[in-house]
Amino acid sequence: MPINAAYIVPHPPLIVPEVGKGQEKAIQSTIDSYHMMARQIAGIKPDTIILISPHSVMYADYIHISPGRDARGSLKQFGAPAMVHADYDTALVDELCRLCDDADFPAGTLGEKNPTLDHGTLVPLHFVNQYYTGYRLVRCSISGLSRQEHYRFGMMIQQAVDRLERSAVFIASGDLSHKLTPDGPYGFAVEGPELDAKLTAIMRSGNFGEFFKLDSVLCERGAECGLGSFVTMAGALDQKAVETQFLSYEGPFGVGYAVCGYRVVGDAPGRDFLTRDAAETGGRLQSLRDSEDAYVRLARQTLERYVTTGKLPKIPDDLPDTLKNGRAGVFVSIKKDGRLRGCIGTTEATKPSIAEEIMQNAISSGTRDPRFSPVRRDELDALVYSVDVLSPAEPISDASLLDVLRYGVIVSSGRKRGLLLPNLEGVDRVEDQIRIACEKAGIRSGEPYTLERFEVVRHQ
Repeated sequence: MPINAAYIVPHPPLIVPEVGKGQEKAIQSTIDSYHMMARQIAGIKPDTIILISPHSVMYADYIHISPGRDARGSLKQFGAPAMVHADYDTALVDELCRLCDDADFPAGTLGEKNPTLDHGTLVPLHFVNQYYTGYRLVRCSISGLSRQEHYRFGMMIQQAVDRLERSAVFIASGDLSHKLTPDGPYGFAVEGPELDAKLTAIMRSGNFGEFFKLDSVLCERGAECGLGSFVTMAGALDQKAVETQFLSYEGPFGVGYAVCGYRVVGDAPGRDFLTRDAAETGGRLQSLRDSEDAYVRLARQTLERYVTTGKLPKIPDDLPDTLKNGRAGVFVSIKKDGRLRGCIGTTEATKPSIAEEIMQNAISSGTRDPRFSPVRRDELDALVYSVDVLSPAEPISDASLLDVLRYGVIVSSGRKRGLLLPNLEGVDRVEDQIRIACEKAGIRSGEPYTLERFEVVRHQ
């Protein structure tokens, strides 16, 4: 028995009357849609509800699946102390973990810090439980992994459900933009309404491949929280024909709330959005490979050889003289699916040549950046590289001498030192450039610091 239906829902605690105390009436359309969803689920009578919440345990490079036999939680912190209890579908969790292990996919039940049901789970269950309680729950998180990897995880959920012949419903819990109005709790950004327009258009169309194409800067500035949940749901519906029922969209409190349902009506081999995205991405990556210069090629080939063999390659004989004879600080940046996958560099020369500087930092970016797990062999074909060769840094007296497009910045306070490269996506103001560099250095607000600037030649 398959996944019968899937729903995108928001999770504002104030939608619960004990929390909202009347404020919930401002989102009556969302409440009505929630009740309609809950009645539909009661009609399906699923064995299992699979719920993805962005407020469960979250890691940068690992999707958490809640372990154990059951869990409890309440909205006590929001003023509603009534306890909610959920029994977990332990057999489905075990099967899903086996599939992830077999595929060497970074997901499982390790690392639970708080077993309590979070509000991203409690709000949907508040409505479902009014109409139906004969289900077991599988609760999963989102992560810092790419959208493509969340989609793959959804595909494995579908496979686990099919293997155990469960009747299941999928709930993707997530709000849209948090920056819709100046008087909202998170303020206003012009990207907020734009992001919500694009997200709701994708929901209405059912063309889930468009989730992959959403601009990362737009998503960040629009402050969404549900995209990982939505993309996981899309993966769980991979190659399934669906009937779409867009129920509502509201945003009176400065946060976008959308409710949309998808009823599975059969198989649809053409709706393999990950395969399509991989084909499009593969074509773009091959075009990049064909046009890369000696700097980028050296970084890529160095990391590829190191990851596949564990050995450092020899310096190629056919490099330009500037690479073989010049000396400079170098940063190597690596992206995967449009997201940073590693970035390590040196502010000044530490090796006899730029070539050796690039090789050292390519390996460090791919395997020693503490923010990320080491690059795996199966990721190599999806990586995009850039190499920044730095000019010597010069001290400057104040921020007016900076330009985010032209100059990188180094901030120093005692032994604390932070660097940010120029012309970075999403960094448009000098104030932001300095703030991020200070954060990287651990320099607190109000702590004195000095500034240096430098230029780069970027190879990408």
